[in-house]
Amino acid sequence: MNYTLHQLEIFARIAETGSVTKASEILNLTQPAVSIQLRNFQAQFDVPLTEVVGRKIFVTDFGREIASAANTILEQVYAINYKTGTYKGQLAGRLRLAVVSTGKYVMPHFLGDFLKLHPHVELIMDVTNKRNVIESLESNEVDLCLVSLLPKKPEIDKLDLLPNKLYLVGNHDYQFSNSGDPSDIYGKSTIIFREDGSGTRQTMEQYLLRNHIPIHKKLQLTSNEALKQALLAGIGISIMPLIGLKNELNNGELKIIPTKNLPIRTMWSLIWPKAKKHGPVAEAYLQYLRENKQKIVDERFGWYESFSE
Repeated sequence: MNYTLHQLEIFARIAETGSVTKASEILNLTQPAVSIQLRNFQAQFDVPLTEVVGRKIFVTDFGREIASAANTILEQVYAINYKTGTYKGQLAGRLRLAVVSTGKYVMPHFLGDFLKLHPHVELIMDVTNKRNVIESLESNEVDLCLVSLLPKKPEIDKLDLLPNKLYLVGNHDYQFSNSGDPSDIYGKSTIIFREDGSGTRQTMEQYLLRNHIPIHKKLQLTSNEALKQALLAGIGISIMPLIGLKNELNNGELKIIPTKNLPIRTMWSLIWPKAKKHGPVAEAYLQYLRENKQKIVDERFGWYESFSE
């Protein structure tokens, strides 16, 4: 057999996610490249590693054993790399994060300089919806999670990073009532929601319920970017976090619709289970943020902090 570490990692991620597409996203590879490496890896075994039923890929029992062995080998390789850095007196290891989808506009700014300071730290960041983030938290799969709504369970500790502000948004042609009456605005428009499990959707639904606003027509989209494109196309209106709308607001493609009881204000926070014992990398990162958080906010989010509708 002549398989490579690259092939082991690809197969391990396919087994973990149950999807060639998701594995390619995690590894920053194209889907065809992942499929080719999977095929080449499979060719070295007489027993099937996967099977395709319909359009879904399933890992066989034998494949799961191979995936487990692959993860063990990869962990040993990572350990060698980390020990090399540690021997040189450098911080080394993995930092595992789970980030709600809109948090992709937040988290990179709080990571960039830390990763430059510690080049032997390997970042693994899963960007997904809130439901999946909390599942990662509860199963202890990650060091830290970024959310804008705190979960009721489990009991957590947190580090607040940045206020989160949500506004009602439409495209540049949208005509709205000057009264700002929510019932008047929402009753005449198609309202676009994020998918179930999204923190933005949860916040939006709570607002609508709290203000007794009936919805006559609605759509559901499964990503922040898809929702933004629907707004740009004039399909409807939605309540969205300001953090992901900088360019569209600046160039006039989207606009804030003045509405009573908006914006909604929450907080972007890193969270972790209260009883969790952090490793050296996660502990160093939290200490870095405690010391540098305000500087990052001032330098990277000045437009956001000063924004007024």
